[in-house]
Amino acid sequence: MSADMLLNLEEEVSMVLFGVGFTMLLLHRNLIKKIMGMNIMDTAIYLFLAAKGYIEGRMVPILTDGIQDASAYINPVPSGLVLTGIVVSVSTTALMLALTIRLYERYGSLDLDQILMLVKKEEEQP
Repeated sequence: MSADMLLNLEEEVSMVLFGVGFTMLLLHRNLIKKIMGMNIMDTAIYLFLAAKGYIEGRMVPILTDGIQDASAYINPVPSGLVLTGIVVSVSTTALMLALTIRLYERYGSLDLDQILMLVKKEEEQP
């Protein structure tokens, strides 16, 4: 049983990380902790894609030493997806942090429940 678990260790770690991030996203009321949960989930997905794209005994897909046989190289698509995902993740995190700063400046809190309560009070006032 333990030998089978070690066979897919990267995938299992990525699933645990995704669960931790999802739990943080759902259970915490602090906006910064929600952003951290999203980043942990992103990292779990990148780990999963990198683990699936790796093939034991193969090289990176850069033509060297005159080897042109495709079976000597790993698939470059998962690596490209990871790099693209990292760029999107950084941009999304920057936007979320900027919006969080604006919410804190306006409402003086990072607690989502308090912010929603203050927004309702603003809407009720004429």
